[in-house]
Amino acid sequence: MAEFTVYDETDAPADARPQLEAAKKRMGFVTTLNGVMAESPELLAGYNALSEQFTRSSLPGHAKHAVLITASVLNGCEYCVAAHSTVALRARVPAEVVEALRAGRPLDDPALEAVRRLTGAMVTQRGWVDDADVEAFLAAGHTRRHVLDVVLGVGMKTLSNYTNHIAHTPLDPAWKEQEWTASS
Repeated sequence: MAEFTVYDETDAPADARPQLEAAKKRMGFVTTLNGVMAESPELLAGYNALSEQFTRSSLPGHAKHAVLITASVLNGCEYCVAAHSTVALRARVPAEVVEALRAGRPLDDPALEAVRRLTGAMVTQRGWVDDADVEAFLAAGHTRRHVLDVVLGVGMKTLSNYTNHIAHTPLDPAWKEQEWTASS
């Protein structure tokens, strides 16, 4: 197994240090994911830029969390499921919604369920989503812009999920309470 270094803002490659310093200011610590990504300052910068754009996207707040958790569950990313579950709960996404997303179960809220289903179709079908799936998403009250915002979220999660798979990124203590395994 290839070993990846988990850098911090003091020992990372020079081009990655400003990104890690900004992450530490924003979150209070440098996540191990960012620390691993720092090996490639371009990956780290790209991931952070996509994350910022996804945060600013037109999707409602709970829908954004549904995209991030659903994509991470379907990609089997234990790190990201734990991290995004923690963040979703802190953002007041109801615990039963977070649990359903983690388990891949349908949601009671039709608009949020449409997000979960479209995200799932995008991930499992590698973007080749049936027109009927998009129409069902639109019929649930979403817009074409929301469809593309889901693409943005899935793209962002692909970068982090794949990085975590390759690097076996250790889970941060901050996410430990929401630890998840792909078999759960």
